[in-house]
Amino acid sequence: MNEMNNQSGEFHGLNLSAPILKALKKQNYEKPSPIQIETIPAVLSGKDVLAAAQTGTGKTAAYILPILDRLSKGKKVQSNLVRALILAPTRELAAQIFDSVQNYGRFLPIEATVVYGGVKINPQMIRLTKGLDILVATPGRLLDLYRRNSINFRQLEILIIDEADRMLNLGFLPEIHELLTRIPARRQTLMFTATFSEDVRELAREIVTDPVEISVNPQEITVNSVKQWIYPVDKMRKTELLIKLIKENKWTKILVFTKTKNRADHLEQKLHKKGILTAAIHGDKGQGARTRALAEFKADKISLLVATDLAARGLDIEQLPLVVNFDLPHLKEDYIHRIGRTGRANATGEAVSFVSAEEFPKLRDIERLTKQVLERRIVEGFELENPLPESQLDVRPFKIKKPKKRKQ
Repeated sequence: MNEMNNQSGEFHGLNLSAPILKALKKQNYEKPSPIQIETIPAVLSGKDVLAAAQTGTGKTAAYILPILDRLSKGKKVQSNLVRALILAPTRELAAQIFDSVQNYGRFLPIEATVVYGGVKINPQMIRLTKGLDILVATPGRLLDLYRRNSINFRQLEILIIDEADRMLNLGFLPEIHELLTRIPARRQTLMFTATFSEDVRELAREIVTDPVEISVNPQEITVNSVKQWIYPVDKMRKTELLIKLIKENKWTKILVFTKTKNRADHLEQKLHKKGILTAAIHGDKGQGARTRALAEFKADKISLLVATDLAARGLDIEQLPLVVNFDLPHLKEDYIHRIGRTGRANATGEAVSFVSAEEFPKLRDIERLTKQVLERRIVEGFELENPLPESQLDVRPFKIKKPKKRKQ
C-alpha cells in the first residue's frame, strides 16, 4: 500500500478510493495537475463546477476520477438508464474520453460505453439495454437514441459538458436545450470550456447552480513546454515552403492545421504527389476513414496528418514533436488548442506557424494571448514583397466576462 501511495503522490491526499489510486499507478500518473487539485474535491463534494480549461491541462481526468469515485459507491443502475452523462462535441474527443473512463475505472465495477454518429446505431442500442453508470456521447446521436426509446434519463445524477465553446460553435445548442428538458433538474453539473463567449455564458446561466469556478491559465502551459516560431510567407507559396522544410529538416510525425476542409484535402493531394505519406481528417470524412488515418499516423505508417480545428479536438498522440499551423486559426484561443497537441505530459515540443500578410492581425492577437512576440525566421527565396509589420506586444489582457450565477 505504501508503494502505491508513493507512486500516486498527491493524488492520495484528494480522498480518491484505492481502486482509482491503483489505476493511476498503472498509468504512471503520479502528481495531479492544478485543475485536478481544484476540481476533484469540488466534484467529490457534489458541487457544480464551471471551469475554463484548455487541452493539455488534465481536465478529462479532473472530472472522470471523482465521478468514478462517486458512482462506484452508489446504487446499481437499471436497464436502459444512465447515471452520468458526458457530452462531447466530436467523435474523436468522445472516444478519447471513453478510453480514459476505461483506464481509470479498470478496477471498479463500472459499466460504461460511448455513442456517436457515423457508425451503425443498432450495436449502440444493444449496449444501452443493460444500463450504464457512465455514457459518453455526442449530442446528435444521443438524441437519436433517446427518440428510439433506447435510453432514459430518470436516474441521471451527473451531467458533464466538455468543450462547451466548441459544442456551441458547431451549432449543438438546440440539441443541448432539448436534452435539458429530458434530464432531472436535481443533478450535479460540470461544465468545461476553453473560452467564455456570450453563448457559453448564457448556457452556463441555464445549467449550473452556484458553481465552483476554476480557471487554468493557458499561457503557462504553452510557453513553458512548446518552442514556437513563425515563417512569414505568401499565402500562395505555403505548400511549397512546407515541402522544402519537410525535406531539408527531415521532419516526420507532423500534425498540420488548415483553416478549412477544402484546404486540408488540397494539401493532402499535393503532398502525396511529392511522395510524402499524408492523410487528412475533417468533418466531411467518414468515421472509419478518420479512425484509420489516426491509427496509421500513430503507428508511423504515414508521417503527416492534416487536420481542421474541429477534427483535432480530442486527438491524443504521444510523442508528437511538431505542430505546423499552415493557416492561423479563426479564433486566437484555438492556437492554444493546436500547439497543445505537442509538449504534453512534461515533454517538450515545437510549433511552427506560416503567416501571410493577410494574417498579421491574427498573429498580433495570438502574441497578445500568449504574452510573447514569436520569433520570425525568413527562408531564403520565400521573402515577402512587403515584409510583415513589426510586432508591438500588447500586454493588456483580453476582457473575459465571467458568467452570472444561475438564479435558483
